[in-house]
Amino acid sequence: MQNEKEERFEDWKGREAIPGKHGGIGPASIACVVENLVFVANGFNFIEYFMSSMHYSPATAANMVTNFMGTTFLLTLVVGFIADSFLTHFTTFIIFCCLELMINYIQFDETPSTLQATILFTGLYAMAFGAGGIKASLPTHGGDQLDRRNPRLISRFFNWFYFSICCGCILAVTIVVSIEESKGWFWSFTTSVGILALALFIFMAGLPDCLRSRNRNKSDLEEEMMQSLISTDEGISHTKLKCLDKTMLNKNISATEVAETRTFLGLLPIFFSTIAMNCCLAQLSTFSVQQGMIMNRKLFCSFEIPVTSLAAITLILMVLSIPLYDYFGKRISSDISPSFNLKRIGLGLALSSLSMVIAAIVETMRKYEAVHNDFNISVLWLMCQYLMLTVADTLAFGGMLDFFYREAPSNMKSMSTALGWCSTAFGFFLSTALVEVTNTITGWLGGDDLNETRLELFYVVLFVLNTLNLLSYIFWTKTY
Repeated sequence: MQNEKEERFEDWKGREAIPGKHGGIGPASIACVVENLVFVANGFNFIEYFMSSMHYSPATAANMVTNFMGTTFLLTLVVGFIADSFLTHFTTFIIFCCLELMINYIQFDETPSTLQATILFTGLYAMAFGAGGIKASLPTHGGDQLDRRNPRLISRFFNWFYFSICCGCILAVTIVVSIEESKGWFWSFTTSVGILALALFIFMAGLPDCLRSRNRNKSDLEEEMMQSLISTDEGISHTKLKCLDKTMLNKNISATEVAETRTFLGLLPIFFSTIAMNCCLAQLSTFSVQQGMIMNRKLFCSFEIPVTSLAAITLILMVLSIPLYDYFGKRISSDISPSFNLKRIGLGLALSSLSMVIAAIVETMRKYEAVHNDFNISVLWLMCQYLMLTVADTLAFGGMLDFFYREAPSNMKSMSTALGWCSTAFGFFLSTALVEVTNTITGWLGGDDLNETRLELFYVVLFVLNTLNLLSYIFWTKTY
């Protein structure tokens, strides 16, 4: 790990932090507690809202949702830069949580008019900016509370942070979704406002015990940071971008800046290799939801399961599995090397490819029964792809957060952690592009009736793309 003298931490009043009093597991756990479910609930609800209330076609509605979610995740990189360069992670969370809170209020307070579409998209993407700021700052703030010389502790934090995300998702696709279906959009957004306000209150309550990373003048740390980067196997040694050495001839560019840039660029091949998996993940909130809407959703003869609550079953399994993973992982190894997280990510990529094969088989079966036998198969058949993609996301995303946080230069922690979210963003944008290109070339996804599309062939395209991507990932991990 990097030399602990690289950074200085302060309390909420700007005074030097006191070891044992500030930071630690308690303040770090606050980051897990306040990981909000509002963004997830809105993401799952929007696909139905755009189709039923706004009367968009399935393909257009799918692209609108992926564009919104992709924009949110992409903005984490922008806010990560702001947090690393100008603000603290703590301050960044406060500002952007307030922004999202304000926009959620606007969403249900404004009355639709002739400018409905303008109001909708203005509020939609302002909400994305607020949520992106939260996602960029919160995990890094939590990691900053812990001793970075203890890789196992850092890894356990990110496991439990992902656990909190899963818990938030479960509440989003059950309680919040059921409120929207039974009470309407007004009460759904009212609930979102209440949850965000509570999260902000809890975060502020833990303020006296938190550490805040201090942005310092790089010239004061240049020699110290260079020696740290060179002497560890965390930073510069992993990356062989020798061409950057020429930039040090420029007197306006310091050796530290070159070392940090080299280290950050070394993470990018791993980042780009995870995008295709998130393209598959995007289907769970788009086409999978549309499939479920025309399948048999009845359970126990009378109860009809909401489509968006399908994810809750797999998420519950993941919530139960994460403590087991943490327990056995702690017993198997007392340390976690970069190669461990790289293997963890690779397994997630492999499972995402397999999930698309299963998705294609299920869709073929569903459509055959619906068209030829006028029979709607059970929506529980979708559980196969939901479960496999959820496991893939747990392995890959959790591994990315841990890997990018611990491998990144000290002054670029937020930006590097945001790469995990940006991978999701590019995956959703790639999904949008693939839908448009595939539909333009083949016409497989056109029309309002899913039974008249060739969705199963689109899943095959995703399988081929992910398999090629997996081979690329293996190549880059061998050269890292």
